[in-house]
Order: sequence, then C-alpha cells, then structure tokens
Amino acid sequence: MSTIVPKQSDAPRFERIVTREDESFLWRRDDYPWERNVWNYHPEVEIHLINDASGIAFVGDHIGEFGPGHLTVVGGGLPHDWVTTLNPGQRIEGRDTILQFDAGRILRFREQIPELAELDGFMQRIQRGVAFTGPTARDGAALLTHIGELTGLQRLVAFLELLQMMASAQDYVLLSSAHFMPDQDGETLALLQRALIYISENFTNELPLGEVADFMDMTESGFSRFFKKNTGNTFTDYLTAMRLHKACSLLAEDQHSITDICFLAGYTNISNFNRRFRERYGMTPRDYRNRSEERRRLEGARQTELAVRH
Repeated sequence: MSTIVPKQSDAPRFERIVTREDESFLWRRDDYPWERNVWNYHPEVEIHLINDASGIAFVGDHIGEFGPGHLTVVGGGLPHDWVTTLNPGQRIEGRDTILQFDAGRILRFREQIPELAELDGFMQRIQRGVAFTGPTARDGAALLTHIGELTGLQRLVAFLELLQMMASAQDYVLLSSAHFMPDQDGETLALLQRALIYISENFTNELPLGEVADFMDMTESGFSRFFKKNTGNTFTDYLTAMRLHKACSLLAEDQHSITDICFLAGYTNISNFNRRFRERYGMTPRDYRNRSEERRRLEGARQTELAVRH
C-alpha cells in the first residue's frame, strides 16, 4: 500500500472558492484523491464530512485519525488536509462532502437579522477547527448530505439549520492549538506542500531528517524550525503518525505478520515499533489486530442478521 498524493506541480498554493451569484455557499462531493487533496487553506469556512474512508486528519497543528462519518468544521485561514492510505491506482468515489461559505458575508447581516448573533461563539471556536461527536456528528452528516438534494430557499433554510445545530452543540472537540500561527503566504505553503509530498512518498522507508532537509535545500535545523512553525508538529511526530496509521491499516487487513508490518510501516526495530504503537493507541499491535478481528466478526454477524430479516 502507498499514500496517493498529487504531483507537486498540481498542488495549489491557495484554494480559491467561487460560488455562483445565486448561491450563499458552495456544496460539492469530491472523489479521493484529486488535486486539492493537499495541505491547503482558504479564507472561507469549510464543513467537511468523510463519507466512507479512514485516515489521518491534519487541522492546524492537530494530528488525529478519522473514520466514516467524521464531521469537521475548519475556520477560514486554518490549514487542513485529510489523508487516506490507498493501494496504487485506487480511487474512492465521493469520499468527501464539503460545504464552504464566507463567514463575513453571513455575519454582516447581523444588524438586519439579530438572530445571527447566535453564531458569534461558533465562529470563534471554528478558528481552531471543531470535530463533532455523538448525535451532532450523526445528524449533522445527514443534514449536510441532504443539502445537496435541495435548491433555492429550501437549500438556504437547511444550511441555516445546520449552522444552528452546530452552534448549539455540546458534543464537539477543539482541534488545533490556540497559539498555532503558520505563515500564510503562497511561497511558504508551496514549500511545505513539497516537503509533505516527499514525506508521504517515502515515509515507509528509512527517512532521516537530513534527507528531507537536503531535498528541500535547507539545513537540518532550518528545516526543523520551518516544519514546526508551519505544521505545529515536529518532523518526528508527523512521521510517527504517518507510519502508525499505515501499521493500523495493515493490522486490520490481517494479511501480514506483525514483524512484517513493523518493516512495511517504516520501522527497523520491532521494540521501537511496539513502544510507539502503545504510546499512541494504549495497546499493543497484537491487541489492535484482535480488536479489529472482533469488529469484523460483529459487523459480519450484524449484516447476516439484517439479511435474514429482509
């Protein structure tokens, strides 16, 4: 398996969001991968739903895993990316449902529509990125999907209902640190995308900091500062997240021994692999595999029961 990423020449420096004159927001479904599946930012707010995939979410300096139904809101200017590990040539149709809107455009109507002031706290929270859990994640995902089926005033009403649901929700977590302040110029973003693509293409190999620094034509200390400043994470933490997610994908497939998975994920020492895995997931790789097998067994039993009922 390998992570499919766009070529550097295809990576946008800045994602420009354009809505039609008769729309207040942009709604779309995206396949994965495509040219905008890179570390990117834009001034518009983005509501992002993962429909049927798993991977690693990068939102500001947050690194976390996602699965089907993962619902996130990212404030304007906050860099983000959702990375899924794929087989060569693999494509996931409709992995993402996305809604993007200009927050300022909506909040400018507060004087005429005082009720919109209820969104002020929500707009502040999402500057750090917000991931929803529980009922809001479930109901928000359903409503976001339904918006794509609507037009005109019905579509606008559903959009406002979604904002109200999210603004009043209590089942959410903040993602990025309050102090995270990357450089938001096009040159910095292009350089960072170049580094991230190189890491994505090589993280399963032995990949010392010096190799990436040489590729970027920087000193090790200079690249280390650059990477930490603009991702909020050290190079080692970022590399560890990529490798351990790869390991989880392989463990869930149950096609390789744990020792083989250690090396396939980029580790050269089984003790180090086991230690890093336990630090991140609170269990051993073997325990993770056993739980994955149990989940598959229960899901299979549930599907069989549903088929019998119908």
